[in-house]
Amino acid sequence: MADQEERIPVMQQVLDNPFLLLFLGITIPTVIYLMWGVMEIANIPVAH
Repeated sequence: MADQEERIPVMQQVLDNPFLLLFLGITIPTVIYLMWGVMEIANIPVAH
């Protein structure tokens, strides 16, 4: 058993990668903000 290497958990691999964290930190808020903006525009009543 001591010969086997320990598996690194996926979440630890994500948190250890600064470029992935930077990408996620920019992408996720941008996508949420864009979706929020589209929903706000869709809720504007049509002028007659």
